[in-house]
Amino acid sequence: MERISAPAFAALPPLSLYIHIPWCIKKCPYCDFNSHAVKGSGPNERRYVDALLRDLELELPSFWGRTIHTVFFGGGTPSLFSAQAIDDILCGVRARTKLAADAEITLEANPGTFEIEKFAAFRDAGVNRLSIGVQSFNDDALRALGRVHGGNEAARAIEIGLKTVGNVNVDLMYALPQQTPEAALLDVNAAIAFGVSHISAYQLTLEPNTLFHLHPPKLPDEGVSDEIEQGVHHALAAAGYERYEISAFAKSERRCAHNMNYWKFGDYVGIGAGAHQKLSMPNAITRAVKAKQPEDYMQRCERDAPTVETRMLSRKDAGFEFMLNALRLVDGFDVAIFAERTGHPISVVAQALDAAEKKGLIARDHLRISPTPRGLQYLNDLQGLFL
Repeated sequence: MERISAPAFAALPPLSLYIHIPWCIKKCPYCDFNSHAVKGSGPNERRYVDALLRDLELELPSFWGRTIHTVFFGGGTPSLFSAQAIDDILCGVRARTKLAADAEITLEANPGTFEIEKFAAFRDAGVNRLSIGVQSFNDDALRALGRVHGGNEAARAIEIGLKTVGNVNVDLMYALPQQTPEAALLDVNAAIAFGVSHISAYQLTLEPNTLFHLHPPKLPDEGVSDEIEQGVHHALAAAGYERYEISAFAKSERRCAHNMNYWKFGDYVGIGAGAHQKLSMPNAITRAVKAKQPEDYMQRCERDAPTVETRMLSRKDAGFEFMLNALRLVDGFDVAIFAERTGHPISVVAQALDAAEKKGLIARDHLRISPTPRGLQYLNDLQGLFL
């Protein structure tokens, strides 16, 4: 077993805050995130907000004095919460931490009618970026995915999001059950037509521990899926969206700062049921996980014990996790940032880099390492070399 050797940091990485709100109207059959269908009268917002802020307070000693540059409300469906609850959370964050005045604050939202009505109030609370889970504009495809909204609601959500918040990401999925290349292009062109600043386009995959994995739908075969992907990517490029990450496309200067911090192995505090976090100290990189079940999480916060697992990363862990994230970036990364973010020399992953280069999966020189088009196409194989 590898010895946990202490990293050496010239300066600590940038810091983000992730806030997990785990409830949804219903659990989608493809979803493997920590999300829970709303039951009865729904969650006790006040109790959960109190739990989140207590969780944050307990983490303060581990990042005291550091500036938080981005905040991301993920889920679940954070837009199920009232605007007052989101405002209370952000006020609590501002009161307890150094939140940058220009911090990017993203909230994931679904296109349900009652959620759309809250967009302006979310903006007033401080949210300056919306990520809307559209997935498709086709009603049949949405039903096949188990979504609770229709195409018209999706369009209306985008329109209102642009009018109120302005900076909007649209989440799309492609290679859906029985989807044709023509249908996938209709979806992506519909999203492009709104002029949103960012589009995330993912291929549907059947993840373990999901209903779709248990009862797989009929998906397009590999050849059709490849044709769909190429068509989606071409349409986005032609419309001026830069592919900067394996599934992320942005207009000029509108990359998601929060996700860029993940992909460049920055630090992040994670609060909420099932939240993960990664924090660098002068002599260690630690990972922590919070209790997964909402009720258990809230009870643990009330006992000042929300964390269920903490571990230090070894040199090999840090090298693998850096490459797992950074190789998702189309332009790759500066060689120098490896040592800056892991605290270890890049020689830690030299053997795997040599293997990746021989297989034609990366291009590199003494300044930069990036995945080749082949490396992006076979990203899992590329990442696996660093295990």
